[in-house]
Amino acid sequence: MQQKTETGVKMPDKNGNTLHHHLLALKEKDLRFENAFQGVARMILDSDIEKVVVNGKTTYDFSIFRTGKKHIIGMYDELNSFVSYVKDASEGGSSKEMAYVLVGEPGNGKTFFVEFLCAKYRSFLSVPENRKYTFQFTNMKKLGNYGRIDVIESQTYEDPMILAMNLFDDLEESKAYLAKQIEFSDKEIETFYEDYRPLGACSGYLWNDIRNTTGGDMDEMLKFIRIVPVPLTESLGTVTGKYPAKDKITSSAVDLLGDESIQRLLHITDTNNPYRFDLRRGALARVAGGGIHFSDEIYKNKKDLVQVYLGVIQNRTIEIDGFKWPIDTLIIATSNNSEFNRFLSEKEEAPIVDRCRICYVSHNTNYKLQKDLTLYAIGSEARTTLNRDTLHQDPNLNYAASIAVVLTRLPRSEKLTPVEMMKLSSGEVAGEKSIKTLAEVIDTLNQDPDIVKRFGQKGLGQRNMGRAIQLLIESSETNEGQCMFAYDTFKTLERVILDYVIDANDRVKYLEDIKTAKGMYRERIMTEMFNAYMDEPLAIRKDVMNYVNMIIGIDAENLGPDKMWKYKDPQSSELRALKIDERYIRSVEERLELKTQEKRESFRTSIRKIYGQKISVDPNYDFMDNLELVKAVTDVRLKSDIAGAGSLIGALANRTNEENQKLYDRMIDTMLTKLEYCRTCAQKTIEYFCTQEDEK
Repeated sequence: MQQKTETGVKMPDKNGNTLHHHLLALKEKDLRFENAFQGVARMILDSDIEKVVVNGKTTYDFSIFRTGKKHIIGMYDELNSFVSYVKDASEGGSSKEMAYVLVGEPGNGKTFFVEFLCAKYRSFLSVPENRKYTFQFTNMKKLGNYGRIDVIESQTYEDPMILAMNLFDDLEESKAYLAKQIEFSDKEIETFYEDYRPLGACSGYLWNDIRNTTGGDMDEMLKFIRIVPVPLTESLGTVTGKYPAKDKITSSAVDLLGDESIQRLLHITDTNNPYRFDLRRGALARVAGGGIHFSDEIYKNKKDLVQVYLGVIQNRTIEIDGFKWPIDTLIIATSNNSEFNRFLSEKEEAPIVDRCRICYVSHNTNYKLQKDLTLYAIGSEARTTLNRDTLHQDPNLNYAASIAVVLTRLPRSEKLTPVEMMKLSSGEVAGEKSIKTLAEVIDTLNQDPDIVKRFGQKGLGQRNMGRAIQLLIESSETNEGQCMFAYDTFKTLERVILDYVIDANDRVKYLEDIKTAKGMYRERIMTEMFNAYMDEPLAIRKDVMNYVNMIIGIDAENLGPDKMWKYKDPQSSELRALKIDERYIRSVEERLELKTQEKRESFRTSIRKIYGQKISVDPNYDFMDNLELVKAVTDVRLKSDIAGAGSLIGALANRTNEENQKLYDRMIDTMLTKLEYCRTCAQKTIEYFCTQEDEK
């Protein structure tokens, strides 16, 4: 199809639109002949693949899904399931006779995943060696039976190689022709014929017409053939096409398969000619040449349309009035839980579900990954108020919104508290509880035949998160203060729960989860206030690491009477000296309610163990995910520095004397210059700190 210049740049060959040139390009490996499954599998597996641990189990992460400005976040199990399905189908497994159906709650990323995959596939096919080609029949007027129709393109975008494999009625003759004319080896021909399918009804009919006209002279017959690239324009619905479920009156099989064309019947004299059917009217023919067909909410379609899908999925053919057109298509569909359950309850529909590979999509339960999803909801563009003034974002906004929605997605368990479950789900430490406990909880929940009761299947979705952000932006407080204050997110999420969650039990649970999230937000604000008081953005982090290093060094052999301990900092690799303050250690441990020596030693051992495991993998690990430890250190420092958090609250709340006003102004200044607050959220955060709200 292409020739190389002296510079090595590929240039289109002027005569490169003949079948002979196309087959030579295949021989030279400039082009590929592969089905839809092989193409998608190659696209995914050629990208980088990493091993990751998710909820205590090792799984794979495919980099192709993590690229781009707005990419897929999380969905590890779902992506692994999809990749194994495509890989199995590409290797001739049973998956090639199935559709892949994503089932889950609304707003958990099903449609986004499919559209992202389609966009990546179009981009993949735009690379010259991956391009899809099809063929056209030209000079049809010479045949005399086609009126003014002169050029007829393969309706299902058949690959030129399909034509090459069907040049003669006898397949052995076609193989011999390919071996002689193009010099394909027996192994290459055998590989091609593994993907053999006959020509579609109209292509077969036209090719036979040409054979009769030319007397079977192959050279003359091939003069009627022109090779053209398949258009990749998204709006044409070629290569990747979407069929959304419509209402029962307006939808029909025509939307999928096509129908008889009155315009063509005006030109075609032979009424038996299958070209009288216009397949491109349907969504399937446009993606039949190695494309992806996306059926949105497949089970919402009326029964006869789902029956059409059954035939297409199983046989991979478009069938109208006894005529058949084989298609090469990866079929992906989505459905929400309620529609799917309704469909399952109708027992006579079992054959269709039997032809689907069902993947139950859960909500994201990792609050760290949720921060990226929350960014999608907030938007990447600079936000403005109704008066077009710049709208500031509270630095705690993303954290508050993320933990709140993730907590609603976590089921209740006797083995783990919601906070422990949330921390373990994001790979953090949760006191004595291990990731193994979480894995056991997930396994137990996933045994439940009711899908909605499984881990991560229920909760506030991304759309609900979007609604909460919209309510926050439109509120008068936000517009007046020109700032999206973090604490207000809880109010808007509560509003969304009351307005959009129908089930009363779910509402009660979600509102409880919001309360838990408020408690966690309170602890974060305590830390922020101490950092502001110390005029140091990482003050608490330093104190937490001081405690950790002290309990590691307390038993060191080289510890002198002055209690000075030298250690190598894993982050900077420099030698550091630290004075071990046993009073400080004991104060922190008292706050953790470790009353006996035995309990203290047990806790210290667990911290040392975590240190040993984490630092070897991540030298920057700082124990800030250990909320109990962070809270204890914060309380101790507030107490030792300013005679208790109470006195700081008193000083900030009662600014009648000059000293208190100076402290307030200095903290506000630190928050503005070092902690990314604006005046509105800085003042509101201090006000919130001074109240007793959400104290655990």
